[in-house]
Amino acid sequence: MQRQATGWNPATSVSEQAPGVYFAEGPASNWIVVQDPSGFILIDSGYPGDRSNVLASIRHLGLEPGDALALLITHGHVDHTGSAAFFSESFGTPVLCAPGELAHVQGKEKHQVTFGQVIRRAWRPRIFRWMVHVIRAGALGAKPVPAAEAWDAARLRALPGRPVAVPMPGHTPGNAAIHLPGAGAIAVGDCFVSGHPISRISGPQMLHPMYHENPAAALAALQNLAGMESAAVLPGHGPALGAPLAEALAVLRSRTPGASPAVGGTFRTAPRTSRTAPGPSSTRRSK
Repeated sequence: MQRQATGWNPATSVSEQAPGVYFAEGPASNWIVVQDPSGFILIDSGYPGDRSNVLASIRHLGLEPGDALALLITHGHVDHTGSAAFFSESFGTPVLCAPGELAHVQGKEKHQVTFGQVIRRAWRPRIFRWMVHVIRAGALGAKPVPAAEAWDAARLRALPGRPVAVPMPGHTPGNAAIHLPGAGAIAVGDCFVSGHPISRISGPQMLHPMYHENPAAALAALQNLAGMESAAVLPGHGPALGAPLAEALAVLRSRTPGASPAVGGTFRTAPRTSRTAPGPSSTRRSK
């Protein structure tokens, strides 16, 4: 079933968070459109049931979905790969991910939360509501992408936004963040988030441990972001973060048991001012 979530509107849910970087805050999982004079790419693609929203967000920006030069996948969970098979099969869009994530995206491995882990916690209202949303969003019918390919630094640099992959193993074995240094933005996927349906807090936070392949490794991987400069932080869940990456990491560490100590501080989410682009110029865990 592919249906657009009731009330989701690209005019209010898509915002330009950095030059040419458009953040789509989906019903429960986000995706990003990156555009420059050479064309555009997608980063992640929501749940399978978000497909109509993904297509609507692209067209809202004056672009055609079939013109996407690539779909980059931060990791192979179904709430990030939901439209990847569709883009690959319908348009021949290259679907690229880290080498360590390729078997996951191709469907040869699974690293997602088990049914048993969820059902043991389903008595909690937030988890029960999340479980219902996941089913309605088509997670049980998600398709792998056999044609997916592993990226390398040179291939990424040739794409719009000149992306740079940052390995962030732990959430899944080949999990990655995607830095867009020219625009001053970073897509952190699920390395950390700014909100989640089962969380009671907002702002920078780690996902519940049940979602991580290796929770300790996921936390340790935050060191891979140290020293990186980015004014726009774009998570896979929750709103865009209206703070530099260093500040977001400081707040995250100040509220996360076991994280290296850092100075905390106030935190704000980025404004959700919508802006339309002028059009193209020429085995275990999931949320």
